[in-house]
Amino acid sequence: MKNPCALTAFMLLAFSACAQSVPTAKQRQDIHALIDKYSEAREKKDTILLKSILTDDIDQLVSTGEWRNGIQSSVTGMLKSSAASPGTRTLTIDKIRMIAPAAAIVDCKYEIANADGTPRKMWSTFVVVDEKRVWKISAIRNMLPGKP
Repeated sequence: MKNPCALTAFMLLAFSACAQSVPTAKQRQDIHALIDKYSEAREKKDTILLKSILTDDIDQLVSTGEWRNGIQSSVTGMLKSSAASPGTRTLTIDKIRMIAPAAAIVDCKYEIANADGTPRKMWSTFVVVDEKRVWKISAIRNMLPGKP
């Protein structure tokens, strides 16, 4: 392109098309509901609910370093983890970043109330996707905060 104004306009359009966007009110509401359902399913050990909100190819990296690949491995691991570490799990969404109209990264504060009453504080990041107008969890990354 020889016209610098046209080139600049083209570049701005290209960059804005690739930029991350803020979720709409509806997307935010649906994603919050999804994370709430995940917490509920974990709390109740509800495999039917879990399977309805996870993609078939979900993968999960937990704070112990274990990888869980696929829905069956993830559901089984989640149930074992909930049984081994009973206590109320609280996920509080800190940030939602839309990376495409049907995909977002959701960062959450993740706290488990241990049996002795002390909190186990972590971070959890979810990759969520809109599959046929239903938001589902495609990936989960749980992290323990490092010591400064």
